[in-house]
Amino acid sequence: MQTERAPHMRPKDRLGLDGEAAASVHLERQGMRILDRRWRCARGELDIVAEDRGTIVFVEVKTRRGLAYGHPFEAITEQKVRRLRLLAGLWLDERGVRAPIRLDAVGIVAPREGAWRLEHLRGIA
Repeated sequence: MQTERAPHMRPKDRLGLDGEAAASVHLERQGMRILDRRWRCARGELDIVAEDRGTIVFVEVKTRRGLAYGHPFEAITEQKVRRLRLLAGLWLDERGVRAPIRLDAVGIVAPREGAWRLEHLRGIA
């Protein structure tokens, strides 16, 4: 899957954007509604914010070309989960939203040749 991109973008950043686009399509196919993508504030960025039957879902997307540096989910550390919780609270406060929340992760292995493999973990914390 390819997204629009600036020609000066690093390959790693392009891969990340393509992974986020693939994750968004997957989430929509699961019945979720995408509320925000690449939301940024001074404290960091949320990859995807979606709504799943009244629950606001904050989705961390990790995309890798292969497993040489480990599975994409291995990059989601306890520190990263803490940051996601903080950012989720800031997103909710900014919009005045009060709803149940969930943190999910989408891991994608996207080899240069062959099919991509996407895994979706619900409720990572």
